[in-house]
Amino acid sequence: MSAIQAGARAPANLWRSEIRATVALAWPMVLTNLGQTAMTATDVMMMGRLGPQALAASALGSNLYFMPMIFGLGLILATSPMMATKLGSMPHSVRDLRRTVRQGLWLAVFAAVPIWLFLWHGEAVLLAMGQEPALAHQAGIYLRWLQWAVLPFYGYIVLRSFISALERPGWALVIVFLAVACNVLLNWMFIFGNLGAPAMGIAGSGFATTLSSVLMFAGLALVVVVEKKFRRYQIFGRFWRSDWPRLRTLLRLGLPIAGILAFEVTIFNVSALLMGLIDADSLAAHAIAIQIGSISFMVPLGLNQAATVRVGLAHGARNPEGVSRAGWTSFVIGVSFMALTGLVMILAPHLLIRAFIDVADPANAHVIGLAVSFLAFAALFQVFDGAQAVAAGMLRGLHDTRVPMIYAAIGYWGVGLPLGVLLAFHFGMAGIGIWIGLALGLAVVAVLLLARWLRRDRLAPAAAFS
Repeated sequence: MSAIQAGARAPANLWRSEIRATVALAWPMVLTNLGQTAMTATDVMMMGRLGPQALAASALGSNLYFMPMIFGLGLILATSPMMATKLGSMPHSVRDLRRTVRQGLWLAVFAAVPIWLFLWHGEAVLLAMGQEPALAHQAGIYLRWLQWAVLPFYGYIVLRSFISALERPGWALVIVFLAVACNVLLNWMFIFGNLGAPAMGIAGSGFATTLSSVLMFAGLALVVVVEKKFRRYQIFGRFWRSDWPRLRTLLRLGLPIAGILAFEVTIFNVSALLMGLIDADSLAAHAIAIQIGSISFMVPLGLNQAATVRVGLAHGARNPEGVSRAGWTSFVIGVSFMALTGLVMILAPHLLIRAFIDVADPANAHVIGLAVSFLAFAALFQVFDGAQAVAAGMLRGLHDTRVPMIYAAIGYWGVGLPLGVLLAFHFGMAGIGIWIGLALGLAVVAVLLLARWLRRDRLAPAAAFS
């Protein structure tokens, strides 16, 4: 029995049952998210051993990489609701699922090609943004090896959506953690020249991540071809056959998702680019602080996904008490967890930082000092980030997505970014000013989303959210 089915039973203790159902649904999502984030985190950890310059250049390159990649990812994620909807109406459908997967893979190719062209000229783009030439050059080298990871990663996401729709997400979890282990080994080999591999430096990290992404896609492709439950769908059969109406439907569904992701993610990418305008040490310290925050964010992100399902089930059953209970359960768990991680950032910052850089090396003293300062503001940032992430999932369960996208634009680009730029460059607060802007931008989004959730009974009737 799935976690969704288990949670749908009428419990004796409704709140306790809701907590159990939410946790059962969220934990595999959290672990899969953590595994995917660990790919980037291991790159940063390895790069820190090359020194602050290499760490700063890799952070610059990674942030430029994520800008177009995250938009394309939004397009690819449209495969998941399409397959789930079809399985809901036709549980034994084979042809429709196969066609959706096929067109999702086609869309992955169409999205990857312009991204490759853009990232190939990454150094020129960074120079046009005013970045330091030496850092831009190193970041450009890194990007020319990293950019090829886009297509296999998108392919993996399409196949992950397929097996998740069939309620077998465990395979994706296994594959992603095997890929993380491979990524650590390959980084160690190709950055430093171990086990007879060439010492490629920063380029070796990009190459390692590309190889790991290929392994992710190949591993999951092997599973769907061999495993009995998936084999009958013949996912790769007649791959060359087009289905243009289905592809257009994917685009219509995916573009709004891509827009939301772009608003949420690019503000963090731009903050890294702004750090690069200050100095390399600020950028390196920012890379460490943002990686620590990104790892902890995987828990509220998993709860975001669980809240969407749990609230959606109660909403579909016309159960307003169930909607409230499901939403607040995820919200309290998510915010409580982020408050605890924020406390760790304040009380033990050096313990966290030493995973990314050698704290005993005097040459790293300035970077470490900046990272400690950034983590103090990141602690506050954590609570707001968890609140807005889970609240967005709660509202998504009510099919309320357009207004939250507007709130994201207001909070991130209308408040957070302008305030951060003003504090950093006009009032001379440098990197701390940027972190204050990020925290307050997230706070605005969290408050707006939570206020909308509290007003849900006074909004339009349930049908208006459909």
